Amino acid sequence: MGNVQEFEAASDRPAALVLRALKLGDLLVAVPALHAVRRALPEHRLVLAVPGWLDEMVDLVDGVDALLPTPGLDDPLPLAPGTIDTAINMHGNGPESRGMLDAIRPARRLGHRFDASDPSLTWQGPEWIDGIHERVRWARLVEAHGMPADPDEVWIRHPGPSERRGAVVVHVGAFYGSRHWPVDRFAAVGAALRDDGHDVVFTGSDRERQRAVQVARLGGFAEDHVLAGRLGLRAFASLVADARIVISADTGAAHVASALRVPSVVIFGPAPAEEWGPPPGPHVVLTDARLRRGAVFVDDPDPALLAVSVEDVLTAARDLLS
Repeated sequence: MGNVQEFEAASDRPAALVLRALKLGDLLVAVPALHAVRRALPEHRLVLAVPGWLDEMVDLVDGVDALLPTPGLDDPLPLAPGTIDTAINMHGNGPESRGMLDAIRPARRLGHRFDASDPSLTWQGPEWIDGIHERVRWARLVEAHGMPADPDEVWIRHPGPSERRGAVVVHVGAFYGSRHWPVDRFAAVGAALRDDGHDVVFTGSDRERQRAVQVARLGGFAEDHVLAGRLGLRAFASLVADARIVISADTGAAHVASALRVPSVVIFGPAPAEEWGPPPGPHVVLTDARLRRGAVFVDDPDPALLAVSVEDVLTAARDLLS
């Protein structure tokens, strides 16, 4: 994966820049659209403006030439006006993301339709539609701009072998408390699958390590089964790629499983599965949409997620493992 300095130094090819300054799951639902961009612009250098901590995952997306570290929309892109031939807004359709790309004055801007009194600020493209699947949203966007896309083409490259081949990966974390399935339920699922004869490991980010330790203790696991906070993104992807199954709330881990064609059980809470669920394949979505509160940025778990029982998860997991 090239860095931005290498990208700026390489002036022999036009550059296409995709803005997606969000999290892991947001990157992975945009992969089908990125594949379409790569096919449609084979002569371009493809640059992703995403948070720098995603570099090890971006490296697994075929055809990406460079990562431009972009932690959000607060600061301008560090690119001279005119550097970019084609700028693609896969971040959203608000004034901040449009303005960030307008500022670098690309020769061509691809995004959703936006009408402005100033013609230089008008964007051509499809109308934004609420309530559609995120993979479909971005595939639909690039297709409207002449780049045929398959919204289920989520695949990334295999990241290489894991030291824990064949594990059952129980991902206990999520960025917001609204997606936190209770620790005692994760512990009960892990203990039951261990008793079935599986090697169970608990994953999460560094800040979620104590939650994973608590799950392991409740389930009677030794600490070497707690991998939360111990793996970089590439190592985590390798663990998932070689896993028997991934059990997770609706978070980045579930999208990694989909991208690597690994069976998964995904527990949905505030976000609708119709907009964020996995593609067709060996994946089971569990939720009770009738109870969904839908508030993502809160600390307490969504009722739709709490409606999913230990037995629900075990039934789905054993089905996929059989």
